Amino acid sequence: MRWQLPLFAVLVNGPSMTPALRSGDALLVRRGGRVRAGDVVVARFRARPDLLVVKRAVREQDDGWWIQGDNVLVEDDSRRYGVADVIGRVLIRYYPRPGRLG
Repeated sequence: MRWQLPLFAVLVNGPSMTPALRSGDALLVRRGGRVRAGDVVVARFRARPDLLVVKRAVREQDDGWWIQGDNVLVEDDSRRYGVADVIGRVLIRYYPRPGRLG
């Protein structure tokens, strides 16, 4: 069994979460735990397991989550790839503009 740290960092890449997040923002993520609709999460689509994404959890569906970006013009989310498995919930943006997300 491989041991994993409960916290990890990710960088946002692309415009799908604008205006809440921008490309280059650095985020601290808590692995696992409870996810609620409205949380910003890190996930993998079942249809694209190679793609790690930062999106907003919308609703539980088919033992996973329907996730969408905040930018309605970018549809690289569950509208295109279906249900995703959440890896963790974003706790804080630590660079370049520190702050809580919610």
